[in-house]
Amino acid sequence: MSRPHLLFVTGKLAEPALRRMLAQLAPCANFDFSVAVLPITVVALATTAWVARHLTLKDGVDRVLLPGLCLGDPAIVAERVGVPVERGPKDLRDLPEFFGKAFGPRPGYGGYDVEILAEINYAPRLSLEELKAQAMKACAAGADIIDLGCDPGGTWTGVGDAVRALRDASLRLSIDSFNPEEVEAAVTAGAELVLSVNSGNLEAARSWGCEVVAVPDVPATLQGLDRTVEALTGWGVPFRIDPVIEPIGFGFAAALGRYLEVRRRYPDAAMLMGVGNLTELTDVDSAGVNVMLLGFCQELGIQSVLTTEVINWCRSCVRELDLARRLVFHACKERVLPKHLEPGLVMLRDPRPREHGEATLWELADRLTDRNFRLFAERGLLHVLNDKMYLQGTDPFALFEEMRHREDIDAAHAFYLGYELAKAATALTLGKNYVQDQALRWGFLTEPEKSHRDTMACEEAKGDADSGGKEG
Repeated sequence: MSRPHLLFVTGKLAEPALRRMLAQLAPCANFDFSVAVLPITVVALATTAWVARHLTLKDGVDRVLLPGLCLGDPAIVAERVGVPVERGPKDLRDLPEFFGKAFGPRPGYGGYDVEILAEINYAPRLSLEELKAQAMKACAAGADIIDLGCDPGGTWTGVGDAVRALRDASLRLSIDSFNPEEVEAAVTAGAELVLSVNSGNLEAARSWGCEVVAVPDVPATLQGLDRTVEALTGWGVPFRIDPVIEPIGFGFAAALGRYLEVRRRYPDAAMLMGVGNLTELTDVDSAGVNVMLLGFCQELGIQSVLTTEVINWCRSCVRELDLARRLVFHACKERVLPKHLEPGLVMLRDPRPREHGEATLWELADRLTDRNFRLFAERGLLHVLNDKMYLQGTDPFALFEEMRHREDIDAAHAFYLGYELAKAATALTLGKNYVQDQALRWGFLTEPEKSHRDTMACEEAKGDADSGGKEG
């Protein structure tokens, strides 16, 4: 079967880099290619209507790829040339990912078998509207059960109303309390799980008619757990076992040992881990901790975790756990490393640093014919290029002064350059990839950035085309 022939549309500036990329990519991605260089400096600034007027196809082309930043409907081009047309990535360096030859989920990725309980702390202090808003947010992030955390020492008289209101919103509920009166009201209203049960409230659990979480009588031990498990089993009460994880410095390693011991004693029992004891109580962004703990849970068959989002560095724990459970499930099921599978969890630094390289930037500098600045951040340096200069340095302020010395820069352009240089400097500091006019990547926390050029690009591209290649 013959390989598909793809036509890549580009402008004058990107042509050399695109040809080099395709020469490496096409053999392993199994396609043939040709490149259409249109009479414009940067084709990303053109509209699809303009491309349709200027693009001609030779026989044998099966598909056309436009730059990802090209504005307009690709169908306009497809109607003109008679073959399928689609947008490629916004950055040509992303072409390997676009063709599935590098970073990205594998076929069948996304399954999981770990349930997430998201606790709403101090639930009795919140109004029903506040409770519902927090619960719906957690559910949207991936929570399977909303856990209502009660205040110790008191009785929440409104717990039944709260459970009913949340159940009416199609949410699953658990109640986190040792107070039998609170628990009774909650399960009567529809809560399906009680956290937690030990010898102190064991007898009451016999009549609740729902699943419970069995915990030891004495923290940092397994004391009393066997007796609680035996009683619940005899009564036919479904349960999960939580040996209780402890913070670092307060028995963390020993706690992991207790989970291993419980699994040895009860090889088929359902288990739960309250991961918030680590994420909330450790000075570190929570995503990495969540992945490590989920990996432990996956290998040991612990199929439910409880989390909170109280302290600021834990504010996205539910979403982190939702991504992490898919990552560790795939790694364990397929016996592959949990690497190059889930880009959403790589937030501080980018998965793969990318560079144009010194030769490419010098080549670009030699080809530029307009005064618009191109900014790059790589190899430890900020790079500033236009038709009059190629500057390199680490200090954005010093670079900007040199730019002002050589070029007249108005206030609006100065603001834009300052904003972009700040992003570029941040990228250098953290080891991230910087692309001018695009948001820095922060994993699943990335907020897409609306380019300042979006509202001007059509007019600029029209002027560019009319002038034969002056970039907007």
